Amino acid sequence: MPEPSATALTEASDEKPSTTTQHQEKRTGRSPGQVAWSRLKQDKVAIFCFVVIIFFVLLAIFAPLVVSLQNVDPITKSKATVDAVHTELVDFNGLPEQGSSSAHWLGVEPRLGRDLFARFAYGARPSLVIGFVAAAVSTIIGVTLGLLAGYLGGVVDKVISWVIDFFLSLPILIVIVAVVPLMQKSIQGDGNLSAEETSNLRFWVLIVVLFILGWMGLARLVRGEVKSLREREFVQAARAIGVPTRGILFREILPNLVGPIIVSASIAVPAYITYEATLSYLGVGLVEPTASWGRTIADAQTLFATYPLWLWPSVIGLSLLVLSLSLLGDSIRDAFDPTSRR
Repeated sequence: MPEPSATALTEASDEKPSTTTQHQEKRTGRSPGQVAWSRLKQDKVAIFCFVVIIFFVLLAIFAPLVVSLQNVDPITKSKATVDAVHTELVDFNGLPEQGSSSAHWLGVEPRLGRDLFARFAYGARPSLVIGFVAAAVSTIIGVTLGLLAGYLGGVVDKVISWVIDFFLSLPILIVIVAVVPLMQKSIQGDGNLSAEETSNLRFWVLIVVLFILGWMGLARLVRGEVKSLREREFVQAARAIGVPTRGILFREILPNLVGPIIVSASIAVPAYITYEATLSYLGVGLVEPTASWGRTIADAQTLFATYPLWLWPSVIGLSLLVLSLSLLGDSIRDAFDPTSRR
């Protein structure tokens, strides 16, 4: 049998491109965001963490509906609510007379007899709201100041860099512990607030304090990236044709910073949730009657051996949420990192 000529082999290879070439062609023209999204969809850890986060978000949003799925208590003749006190469900020592049941999935709170599942479901709300709102606002502040410092340079850069270094030198947790009561006192003045008004005030004070003290890391990161990007050809071309500074910052430079910004924001959310729980545990965060995982952990630490249902749901929920957010943030960072093999 005659062997095929070199010309025939060349023509055949030209007519039918290899699988490797086709695979490379499919990957051409994709933005960094599309590449990161493709990698995230293949990351099983990121998918699992995302499902866990969505579960807690839905639990917080639909807390009244989920709590109402519990049966009517045969003693109180009513369904459980988040603030309803039922001392008839505890004995003379303050301990619950029964544990988990169809009317109280996680039992009732010692001394007060409040439904623990309702406290758990509603307790996810302040943690998630404070975490996401504080992260969003601090991201906006950090990106804005980082853009200005990196692009304008000169006196603006020196002033913003000095402010960043000053805030980074502060022990944040100690500062928050000292500042929160002072801000509450200055806002409420000499007036006496109810327990609910005090808790609502603490809620907004925590958000303000956290985003004021949490923007510096992102600002420093953005500043360094902008200093590099402002010397690139596309920025120089935009300057040459007369594009205003605002247009260069938000149309030319900012789109190239989407990856680092998303990564920073995803890592900031679990940090803020941890701060909220820690401050509530220390007594300078949310107070009664607002349901909070940190507040529950602080109250339950004295009876965790006698009645573990009071402590462990909040501990497990908080740990699982923070761990999922942290791992998802790591996955997002790896997805945007072209050198990562994950």
